[in-house]
Amino acid sequence: MSKESRVARKAANEASKQADAALHANQRKEKKAGIRDETPEYQRLNDAANKAAASASWWRR
Repeated sequence: MSKESRVARKAANEASKQADAALHANQRKEKKAGIRDETPEYQRLNDAANKAAASASWWRR
């Protein structure tokens, strides 16, 4: 495996972790506010987290 592919995989894994953290932070905020339904912000963050996870190596999550 080339150095470039290792760097790209690490970057994709980090992006996935950050997107997931943003999603969960939003979920905690909405739950605290009493919001139980999926909001447009939740859907946007969930889509971003799913896309980031799809591009990341599933062995390293």
